[in-house]
Amino acid sequence: MVFTLDTSLHEDLAPLAWLVGRWAGAGLVGYPTIESRRFGQEITCRHDGRPFLEWRSQTWLLDDDGNQVRPLATELGFWRPVPASEDGTNVELLLTHPFGVVEMYAGVAEPAKVELRTDGVMRSPFAKEYTAAHRMYGYVNSDLLWVMDMAAMGQPLQSHVSAELKRVK
Repeated sequence: MVFTLDTSLHEDLAPLAWLVGRWAGAGLVGYPTIESRRFGQEITCRHDGRPFLEWRSQTWLLDDDGNQVRPLATELGFWRPVPASEDGTNVELLLTHPFGVVEMYAGVAEPAKVELRTDGVMRSPFAKEYTAAHRMYGYVNSDLLWVMDMAAMGQPLQSHVSAELKRVK
């Protein structure tokens, strides 16, 4: 018996289809508890024919010349379309981080925009305090733009990170 992988995009993923691929670029990270810095990022968003997308994001600190200095954050997860609810929620994003945090986001996916808020945050007893986040992703002029607001370390929800990524062939 020969196993073949179905890589056609599942119909439920249509509003998220623009995310599929490899993306790279740069952005800014800052927060009242950290110095603002430039960072580089690469995202890979894949599918295997089932009704979810696999997500992997890696970031690294950049120096003033744009060279990689050291790794920053890694996140792994899955985008899942869900039946639309009364508030319009039709997608979930489940993320795990190596610093001891697991997040579940719920939100609305449209053909070129996704807006999500944390529905749940779990953290290790050894992880820094982190309570909530809000993310927006957009497909603008063939680029992936995204922003994230965060509530952590006793701070209210506020701007934390943004980036502009280009599709990598």
